[in-house]
Order: sequence, then C-alpha cells, then structure tokens
Amino acid sequence: MQQGESAKRLYGLVGYPLVHSFSKGYFTAKFASLNLVDCAYENFSISSIEQLPEVILSRPELAGLNVTIPYKESIIPFLHELDEVAAAIGAVNCVRIQNGKWKGYNTDAVGFEMSIKPFLENHYERALILGTGGASKAVAYVLHKWGIPFHFVSRTPSGENELGYEVLKSDVMHHFPLIINTTPLGTYPNIDACPELPYEGLSDKHFLYDLVYNPEETTFLHLGKLSGAKIMNGYAMLVQQAERSWEIWNREE
Repeated sequence: MQQGESAKRLYGLVGYPLVHSFSKGYFTAKFASLNLVDCAYENFSISSIEQLPEVILSRPELAGLNVTIPYKESIIPFLHELDEVAAAIGAVNCVRIQNGKWKGYNTDAVGFEMSIKPFLENHYERALILGTGGASKAVAYVLHKWGIPFHFVSRTPSGENELGYEVLKSDVMHHFPLIINTTPLGTYPNIDACPELPYEGLSDKHFLYDLVYNPEETTFLHLGKLSGAKIMNGYAMLVQQAERSWEIWNREE
C-alpha cells in the first residue's frame, strides 16, 4: 500500500439482532485464505435503519455491506441507486459503496436459484413461500422466472396471493410439492420453533427448502424428512450470495 492509503478495505453486515453471523465468519476465512491482509469484515447491529448513514459515514474505509433481517426492504430509501434485479424484487441484501454513492443489489435471488436448481424435478409444479419479508421476495422472483406458480403464506395474510396457515389442511398439501421457508423460525437458539404446517400431509413427493442454516437440520426440515420429503437448508444459498456480493464489491463499473 502507498503512504496515505487506508489500512483496510472494510466490509460488513447490517441487521438486528446479529446473534450469529454467517457472513463475518465466511468473509474473515476468505480473506485469510487469499492473504488479503488489507480486508476486514465487521457486524453492524443497529436497532433502527435510521442509524445506517451514521455507520457508513463514520467508516470511510467501508466498501460494501450485506443486509439481513429486518432491513432488506427498509434500507431502500437510504440508497442512491438500485440494480435492476433489486428494483424488480423490492429488496436489497448487498450494498456497494463507491465514490460517496450507495448502490443496492439483491444476491439472495441468484443464491437461491443456483443452490436449488440442480435438485428441482418436473413434478415441483406449484410452491408455497412461507413468510413475506425481503428474502421471500427474492424467492418469488426466481419462481416467477421459472414459471412455477406460488402462494405466500403469512400469519396475517393481506394480499390476494397470500394464504393464512389455517387454510393449509393435510388434504391440500399435495397440491404444493415445493415449500420454501423464508421466516427465521427454527433459527438457533430457538431450535424447537417451526412453521405451523400439517406435516402429516407431506410425502416423498415434497421438497422442503429452509433458508435457515443454523441448525443444519431445523425442526421444519426434520418433520419433512420424517414424512419422506427431500430437504435442503440455506447454507449453499448463503455461500452463493456471499460470492456474488464479493464480485459486486470488486468489479469495475
């Protein structure tokens, strides 16, 4: 490094609460493996998205951020620009900071797409997306791209494409062979929690995908497996979205 240059290129994760961060561990290990001694990764646990400008402006070495629950949607008004995919989805989980401009991207979509695509089978022709937060919108974007009809499932359904958990009876579950959990239910340490589904209505024709990765097998996935369903957690998605974030932060524009 030349004299006067910043000693660090800083990256970080914005969310609340940040009890356990995949991103910090992943990028710290990545920097070490690549001998990137000028790079660091920090967690920024902020109780309000209103604190974001203070975080960014107080750390001039910041070059990029990941964004997690609950700020993937509420961060948008604070950004100067959105990537086309992020704008279409309406949620941001990656921010590139360059020349005083904050540009939002969505790498959840490509992470989900690349992780699940090798395992999709033709009979997964209809889906349920559990949850209506920012991550659910990235999943919906991918399913729409593939032409797979879906419904969101919420404890407080409001839109015409949203269902309440109470309408999901055992005898209708076979209509939805692909079920994706985008809620934080079951995340460590609350490992006994799970979406309120009629798991007895599942079979070996179902595929359950959980964006939660800690624990490796959530109660949602465990109950699906007991019914013969194929299961997958969100670890591969996280790796894919992290690598795409790294690419975005470092590419020439």
